[in-house]
Amino acid sequence: MNETMRIAVISDAEAVTALTKMAYTKWVPVIGREPLPMKADHAAFIKENRVDLLFYGEELAALVETIQRKEDILIENVAVDPRFQKRGYGRKMVTLAEQLAVEAGLDVVRLYTNSLFEVNLRFYESLGYEFERSEERNGGVAIHMLKRLA
Repeated sequence: MNETMRIAVISDAEAVTALTKMAYTKWVPVIGREPLPMKADHAAFIKENRVDLLFYGEELAALVETIQRKEDILIENVAVDPRFQKRGYGRKMVTLAEQLAVEAGLDVVRLYTNSLFEVNLRFYESLGYEFERSEERNGGVAIHMLKRLA
């Protein structure tokens, strides 16, 4: 099967929402509630920002939602369908966000994740992201991370 990537359009909103819910369901027992990406308005996000989709054949396997700001690119959401995890797709989506930053003339990528998502924290650290700050948010603690690009 071949992998293809493209930018999401509004008709992809339902699939983006479904994939995000599948990817984040495993965290509900960890934090005792649905993580914010499960409740997000993905249609509005697609209209206002950028969502890149990775397909394996015809199936949506992974996505990254990014916001280009003056000084950085913010990764708002990285999600990989559980059936496609452990294939490097999360890494591929983060790398794409970094490429978008370089193309835009920016040298910083930021992201945040729940402090209890230890697997995610280790994953982002392995990609060169470092702790920037923590913030109490929605009854939990968000860990903000950044990566300076060469």
